[in-house]
Amino acid sequence: MASDPPVAVGAEEFRSWRSVRAQFSLSHDWVHLGGFLLASHPPPVRRAIEAHRRRLDLNPVHYLHEHQIPLELAVLRQAARYLGARPQDIALTDSTTMGLGLLYNGIKVRSDQEMLTTEHDFFATHTALRLKASRTGAGLRVIRLYRSLETVSAAEIVDTLVRAVRPRTRVVAITWVHSSTGLRLPIAAIAAALGEVNRNRGPADRALLCVDGVHGFGVENTTMPGLGCHFFVSGCHKWLFGPRGTGFVWGRPQAWDAVGPTIPSFTDDGSAGSEMTPGGFHSFEHRWALAEAFRFHLGLGKARIAKRTHALNRQLRGGLAAISRVRLVTPRPDSLSAGIVCFEVAGLSPPEVVGRLRARGIVATVTPYSPSYVRLAAAIFNSPVEVDAALRAVRAIAR
Repeated sequence: MASDPPVAVGAEEFRSWRSVRAQFSLSHDWVHLGGFLLASHPPPVRRAIEAHRRRLDLNPVHYLHEHQIPLELAVLRQAARYLGARPQDIALTDSTTMGLGLLYNGIKVRSDQEMLTTEHDFFATHTALRLKASRTGAGLRVIRLYRSLETVSAAEIVDTLVRAVRPRTRVVAITWVHSSTGLRLPIAAIAAALGEVNRNRGPADRALLCVDGVHGFGVENTTMPGLGCHFFVSGCHKWLFGPRGTGFVWGRPQAWDAVGPTIPSFTDDGSAGSEMTPGGFHSFEHRWALAEAFRFHLGLGKARIAKRTHALNRQLRGGLAAISRVRLVTPRPDSLSAGIVCFEVAGLSPPEVVGRLRARGIVATVTPYSPSYVRLAAAIFNSPVEVDAALRAVRAIAR
C-alpha cells in the first residue's frame, strides 16, 4: 500500500496555524483544551486507518501475512526518525500504561536492590513498581521532589532526586510532565547527574533512569540522546495525535540487557525492541497508521510545534495568574512547564469549575489525583483567541 508522502513544513495546507486547525475534525462548538487526553486524528492518520481497515475487511489473511512486517518496519523507521534513535531499540505497545507494565515487570532487579520513584507519578507507575517489588523482594521508596510548586527550581529537583539515590538503587522511575500539576522535570539534567552517580558502578548495579514521557512527547523539541535517560515510555494518542491505542518503549542499546520480555513476541528478529513488542493480534489498522502521525509532526516541524504549544500555554498561565480568586498551580517558567496548566478557583471544587466551563463551551478536565485541580491544555489546533475565550470564562466563574 502506498503511503502519503511527508508533508513539507512550508506546504500550502500548513502555512498558517489556522490551516493546521482545519486539519482536525474537532467540533467548532467547543474550545477544546483537553486534547492531551485523547487525540483527534489529522487527515493522514484518518486516511491510513481507513485504508488498512478496508483492506483487512476485504482479505484479512492475505493482507495481514503480506503486509504486517513491512508496515510495522515503516512505523519503526518513522518513530526512530522522530526520536533520533534506532528502529531496533523501539518496542511497539498499545499505551503508556502497557509500556510501563512491560518495562517494570521485565526489568531485572535483585532482592538486595531497590526502586525509587516519586509521589508525583501516575498510578500506573506506582502500581507496576509495587507489583514488581512484591514479586522480587526488592525495596520500593517514594519521595517528594520539591518543597513547594511556588518556589520549585530545576536545581532543587535534580538535587533532591540524586541525593535520594543509594548504592542499592537500581531503578529511578520518574515522569517528564506531571499530569497532576503540569510541572515539567529537567530530564537531561537529571540524567547527567545520575551519570556521575553511575560512573563507578558495574552494569548490574547502575541506577536506570526510566521516564514516563507521554505529556512531553509530541510537545518538546528533543530526541532520546538529548534527554539522556535509559528508558522512555509513551503513548502516541495524545500530543502526537496518533492512532488511539498506540505507544512504545524506547531503551538505550546498552540498557536493554537489563530487561526481559513479558509477553511472547510475534515479530522477534533478534533485536531488543522486537523481542519486547508483545505478540498477539492488535488493532492493526491503528498500529500501522502510526507512521503517518510521525510524518505529520515532522512535516510541521518539531521546533515549530514546541514554540506554538509553549506560547499558547504561557498565555494561559499568565492569564490565570492575573485572575483574582484563582490560584495557578503549574509553574510559570517555560523551563518547568509544557502543555498542561492546572489551577483552582476559590470556593469551587474542580468538578464544579469544569462543569461551569462546559456550560460556557470550554472543554476542561479534572486531575485524577489528590489534591485535585482544574486542568486546561492548549495544543496546536488551538489559537490565542480560544485561549482568551477560556480566560474570560474562568474570570466570569471566579467572580
